[in-house]
Amino acid sequence: MTEPPATASEDTASQGTVLSAAFYERSVLQVAPELLNKVLVAGNRRGRIVEVEAYGGEDDPGSHGWRGMTPRTELMFGPAGVWYVYLSYGVHWCANVVVSAPGTCAAVLIRAVEPIAGIDEMRAARGGVRDRDLANGPGKLTVAMGVDGALNGCHIDQSAMRIVDDGTAPPPHAARTPRIGLSENRAPNRPWRFIL
Repeated sequence: MTEPPATASEDTASQGTVLSAAFYERSVLQVAPELLNKVLVAGNRRGRIVEVEAYGGEDDPGSHGWRGMTPRTELMFGPAGVWYVYLSYGVHWCANVVVSAPGTCAAVLIRAVEPIAGIDEMRAARGGVRDRDLANGPGKLTVAMGVDGALNGCHIDQSAMRIVDDGTAPPPHAARTPRIGLSENRAPNRPWRFIL
């Protein structure tokens, strides 16, 4: 595995460093596992990323971008380091990070975080669910973090929700499984889900 590029500016409000644009300008299969153990920050709320899924482009039938660029998926084609946020089944928001070189369709879905700060705010947002269920799914995560479709198209380092590095290393060997919710008859389900 190649070494991740150096991180950039110090984010004193979140006690970590904001990841540089170069971090995201790599292959989706490089970026996805290296997002594990990074910290998602929205105001006082912080959660350690513990589950992600990688999505390619026109060669990945599991991806929104596999049929090419559309008004909905234009963001997935770059630039890297931008949020691609969509409403899933008309019910919940899913937050993805656009990665790779401009013109290449790729994004990483942030599927789950382990809450580490602002937990009372997360509890209030999630309506009294058990703590272990606060942000253990992509729709639960966006509610817990207090973000929605307004995040779509925002640069990560300038948005209401950021990703920072607090010095915790990515796991040397993340568990890999097939992605959630993709049927084999639609597309071969690649083992592109990375979890702690």
